[in-house]
Amino acid sequence: MMRPQPVKRQRCRSSRRYCEEKLCCPELHSEAVYYCQDCKSAQCQECEKDIHSRKFAFDFHDRRIIEPPSPIQLCQADKVGIKCTNRNYGDVWCENCSISFCYDCYSEYHNTQKNRKLHTNISLAHHERREREKYVLPCSSQGVTNIKPTSPLSCFDDTLTYYSFPQAAQAAVLEPVGEMSFSSAHSDNSNQSMPDLLGPDHVDQLARDLSDACLDEDINDESSPRRLVPGVCSFLLMNETERIQVQDESEFFERLGCQKEAQVKVVSIFGNTGDGKSHTLNHTFFNGQEVFKTSSCQDSCTIGVWVAFDSQNNVIVVDTEGLLGSSDNDNRRTRLLLKVLATSDVVVFRTRAERLHGDMFVFLSNASKAYKKHFSQELHAASQRFRIKESNLGPILIVFQETTHTEPLRGEKNRRADAVLRDLFAKKNYPVDAFTDLCYIGTKTVTPPTDFSIFRKFLLTKLRDNSVRAARSPAVMFQSLKALNEKFSGEIETIQLNTFPEKYFTCTALCISCRSKCTRTMNHDTEREPHDAGRDVQCQFHNQLGNRVSFCKKCAMNGRKNYVVPKTSASADSSWIALTRYVWSGYVLECTTCGVIYRSREHWFGNQEPESVVQFEVRHVWPQGNRELQGTHNAGRKVLDSLHYMADTIGSLSAGPTKVLAEWTADRIAPAYWIPNFQITHCRNCELVFTTNEQKHHCRACGHGFCDECSSKKKPVPERGWGQDPVRVCDECFAGNLAEQETRPVEEPVTARKVGEVVSSTFGVLASALDYPLGVLKDSARPAYWVPDDQISSCVICEKEFGPKLAIHHCRSCGQGVCDECSQGRRAVPMRGWDYPVRVCSRCEKKEEL
Repeated sequence: MMRPQPVKRQRCRSSRRYCEEKLCCPELHSEAVYYCQDCKSAQCQECEKDIHSRKFAFDFHDRRIIEPPSPIQLCQADKVGIKCTNRNYGDVWCENCSISFCYDCYSEYHNTQKNRKLHTNISLAHHERREREKYVLPCSSQGVTNIKPTSPLSCFDDTLTYYSFPQAAQAAVLEPVGEMSFSSAHSDNSNQSMPDLLGPDHVDQLARDLSDACLDEDINDESSPRRLVPGVCSFLLMNETERIQVQDESEFFERLGCQKEAQVKVVSIFGNTGDGKSHTLNHTFFNGQEVFKTSSCQDSCTIGVWVAFDSQNNVIVVDTEGLLGSSDNDNRRTRLLLKVLATSDVVVFRTRAERLHGDMFVFLSNASKAYKKHFSQELHAASQRFRIKESNLGPILIVFQETTHTEPLRGEKNRRADAVLRDLFAKKNYPVDAFTDLCYIGTKTVTPPTDFSIFRKFLLTKLRDNSVRAARSPAVMFQSLKALNEKFSGEIETIQLNTFPEKYFTCTALCISCRSKCTRTMNHDTEREPHDAGRDVQCQFHNQLGNRVSFCKKCAMNGRKNYVVPKTSASADSSWIALTRYVWSGYVLECTTCGVIYRSREHWFGNQEPESVVQFEVRHVWPQGNRELQGTHNAGRKVLDSLHYMADTIGSLSAGPTKVLAEWTADRIAPAYWIPNFQITHCRNCELVFTTNEQKHHCRACGHGFCDECSSKKKPVPERGWGQDPVRVCDECFAGNLAEQETRPVEEPVTARKVGEVVSSTFGVLASALDYPLGVLKDSARPAYWVPDDQISSCVICEKEFGPKLAIHHCRSCGQGVCDECSQGRRAVPMRGWDYPVRVCSRCEKKEEL
């Protein structure tokens, strides 16, 4: 064996850690006592107290005490009378002195005398490798450790030691080392690293500590599963094709290794492939023993569902196949996992993602929905069928996240991380209400191995809690899983992912009738390029949608497609004659080439069906498109349009002269204190400019001109000769000074104006009486595809709200309610039975075909 070379002098590694905040430090280099996970700094006692006081509202930060290093890790120069002032870690092992030194103490001690310079020194790591081959830890009578000399006690390198002792010994002896490993990564001495400390006396001490830990009574406690139970192994319960691999309950008990009368709980673990699910179960329940197979190769080591029994805690441990792994049928694998989840008491979702991935939210939400909708009813039916007791409450969910570079999920403002995680599910609209409780455990592993102590303690606490689910016989778990597997099994489709995701770039519109998808590009111009499902996709006819069009059969034989629609009249008929013919002969079908080809009641009897002269074609109905394509009986609407056209024409031509004549007449009979109408150009209060459509009103108190809104109130004005009856006044006079009103002189009588108002009111009542039947007729004559007026609140184009000053108009093509500005265009709409130019909205005006 080659003799190791002497260690070259390097920089010493101090075990002291100083305050990094330096806010209230009593000394220049105050030693740190706390480490704050939120502040990311080491702090002395004074700085920690000042920062996390209520003055700064940081008292909710997560802080922990920095444990001092173990004495066996430090320089042992005090054994030869030298004091290590900086409390350095040991770096060098002296073969002659048989103790460890730091570099400074080694030089100070061995340079004082000539004979000491001849001492042999080696690195501490090399010394520990050599001692590892000599010492074998004693096994206790309970068979706990069983470590062979060829099994590494610890894996050493030149700077850092990763210990692999059982957790009890690690907590007793090596826990401070892990703390200092974390601290050194954040201290000013960035070149420091973990020391390697295991001399002969150290190994003897470690062996005694490990033996004591193994024999301790607390190790056998339910909360600390530390024993390696010989003979425990897992077995395949269900394969990847959802087939149960045991015949009956007796074989299940035999392979599980538990008694039929035992009361157990079921823990199952889920997660993505490669996230260490099997490794987690081995270290949580079996002290690292490879009960569930782990592998370092790319192939998944767990296919299907594997089961083992922890006799110490009476727990059936279930290991499952990982998500996102290579599988012949992903849907079948998901169904298999959901059935296992439904039969569990505690569900663990294991993830090693630096940030919680979306697939976790989707899987757990789908599990919750499946449990509530399908599994809960079937489990209840199975409990009655097999006469077993099954809880009505869902399982407990624990999300166990391990990170390396990012911080785990933490609470905020006195809220626990569990509540924050539940809010994330709610924010993403992923319900998980089927789970009785949602818990979160997060750990950050800077240097391996993973610390499972917190997770193990929390998990065992949940297993001991019987308030949600009590312990039950293993037969309940087996029969429940068997019942779910018999109910929910069989062939399931395999979704093959396309290499080119068409749905990301094509239009998302679906036909309302047949649910076919538009094949055009996303956000295409629907005015010039209407939706299209392709020539090979045939739509389905629905009578409610009326999505069937017809065309002349005679023209089709000649290679032309002239579409015809049922109409109340021919294009050459006037509206009044058309209405009479419609009452007598019914609707007509008119071709642009052949003329009228069909009348529904042309004869008293023996009328032929329209199929004899037309051919039909079913068309797709798209959102925001025409939903009825069979035309409409619009004879009544044509008559009303004629009446409105004549009335609008006469009104528009006579509006100006009529208004001027009315104002001149009103001035002739107005009281003397009224401002003449020709002098009033705008409202005195809001300064609204009066146009032809705006009505001027006079205040009976002051005589000035106002608009309708500023003179809507009424009150008696006896001082102006209007008696005790309430009359129109402006807002200012309505709330004016009473003393000022009493000092006004009484004017001459206003009898002439009173007579004029009575006459005007009489004609107004007559006009309203004439408008009412026109409104009733308008609704009765409304075509079927028109949206009723009571369902229209705003313009479909500009979204202006309709009111007394904004009338509702209907587009003759789409039937939507529009304002006058958005329906200035006029086009013929033959598909609706309008053969001459009629009102259409600006959107339909741009279409190539109506």
